[in-house]
Amino acid sequence: MLASSSPEKATRFPPRPHLPTHCPRDSGSGAMEASWLETRWARPLHLALVFCLALALVQAFKLYLRRRRLLRDLSPFPGPPAHWLLGHQKFLQEDNMEKLDEIVRTYPCAFPCWVGPFQAFFYIYDPDYAKIFLSRTDPKTQYVHQFMTPCIGRGLLNLDGPRWFQHRCLLTPAFHQDMLKPCVDMMAHSVNTMLDKWEKMWTAQETTMEVFEHINLMALDIIMKCAFGQETDCQINSAYEPYVKATFELGEIVSSHLYNFWHHHDIIFKFSSKGHSFQELGKVIHQCTEKIIQDRRKLLKDGVKQDDSQKPQNFLDIVLSAQAEDERAFSDTDLRSEVNTFMWAGHDASAASISWLLYCLALNPEHQDRCRTEIRSILGDGSSITWDRLDEMSYTTMCIKETLRLIPPTPSISRELNKPLTLPDGRSLPAGMTVVLSIWGLHHNPAVWKDPKVFDPLRFTKENSDQRHPCAFLPFSSGPRNCIGQQFAMLELKVSIALILLRFQVAPDLTRPPVFSSHSVLRPKHGIYLHLKKLPEC
Repeated sequence: MLASSSPEKATRFPPRPHLPTHCPRDSGSGAMEASWLETRWARPLHLALVFCLALALVQAFKLYLRRRRLLRDLSPFPGPPAHWLLGHQKFLQEDNMEKLDEIVRTYPCAFPCWVGPFQAFFYIYDPDYAKIFLSRTDPKTQYVHQFMTPCIGRGLLNLDGPRWFQHRCLLTPAFHQDMLKPCVDMMAHSVNTMLDKWEKMWTAQETTMEVFEHINLMALDIIMKCAFGQETDCQINSAYEPYVKATFELGEIVSSHLYNFWHHHDIIFKFSSKGHSFQELGKVIHQCTEKIIQDRRKLLKDGVKQDDSQKPQNFLDIVLSAQAEDERAFSDTDLRSEVNTFMWAGHDASAASISWLLYCLALNPEHQDRCRTEIRSILGDGSSITWDRLDEMSYTTMCIKETLRLIPPTPSISRELNKPLTLPDGRSLPAGMTVVLSIWGLHHNPAVWKDPKVFDPLRFTKENSDQRHPCAFLPFSSGPRNCIGQQFAMLELKVSIALILLRFQVAPDLTRPPVFSSHSVLRPKHGIYLHLKKLPEC
């Protein structure tokens, strides 16, 4: 009998589990969406990549044209071989003044100096070249000074045009003879403070001492007193040690920034370790400057200054008075820039010059003895040092000038040509070229100076000076942009060396010769070590 087929008796199977299904339409939609996303992002990325490549090619082409143009413009001027990528970077960064002397002997007037493959400076060191160069009104090279601007601002050192002229006219009275005469006593006090320290450190026989550190603080003490009216006791306390350290380290960083073409790109430099240090050290400089300005303002406000009927006492008083009359003509930014400039340049170059002068006299004891004899005959024991008596020290002045020739504190100055320059021999340079007047090269040029490495103060007798080219000796530059503080610097050199030689005899430590560090100022890299011998009182 067949089984019943009724629904009630039919075999029941468990329901099949529900399985997800994907219709062809859904799969196609997902693929289209992914494709649309890929297209949406890929096209802009491709365009951005193409755009960046195009910019890179344009920039590379510009650099290629720049190099071709420089090669063409400098082709009439032979020079030492340069690396295809680094140029003369190794020579520039090694502070190798002996190498520069060799180049000057080989190329007597000028040579092109490459900083990387796309930047070149044109170095000159011939008196006729220098005369034409300094008679022009070309602006300072911003390529060089832009590296200093974040630290010191835009003062006389790196201003141009009407603003430079305005600042120069305003500040020139601060270095007039009548303003400088009272500085003699302040300078003498600072020098004697340093010498008192030396006497305490001196032993019974002879003491070897690193003198540059002491002279640097002494020069800072002088500029603080004479230019800013500040009694800081910086030679005794350590309040200004961070500033002194910052100026030295900043000089090294700026030199590296200038002569390392990889660091010419601001972004690369900013994110480098030196770029970070540069910003931190700049803050130290600015804080110190701000304190000087605020302290002086407070003194003037409290009435410590002389009566209103009298003239300003110093450089900072003159600037503050001008600002009080017309703040729009001389802003707070201008004020900070000029204080930064004069504080840094005023003490750094002077300290280097005094140190090198002492070293040269240590190497040449016969000239040291002759200077001491002259100083004693004019100043006695040094207790009555005056402006007029300092002018009588003719042989000592010749020794100072010979030191400034042999080791100029500022080894070079630079300009960017705003129009073509035709040189005495008929060759020319185009507008836009950076020209560097190498004062070291000029002062060591054997075509200008006989035996340029020999220390010979008699080069600067009146007869010899009258026979020499007027642009053969330029320690303070020349022309409208010469050093505004050159009288102050010479006065400081005379006071310092006179008082030092009256109390000490100096001899070189031949086991530790000084090494040049050619930043913006030619200073001793590791100091100057001298043997000091105390002299009996007269």
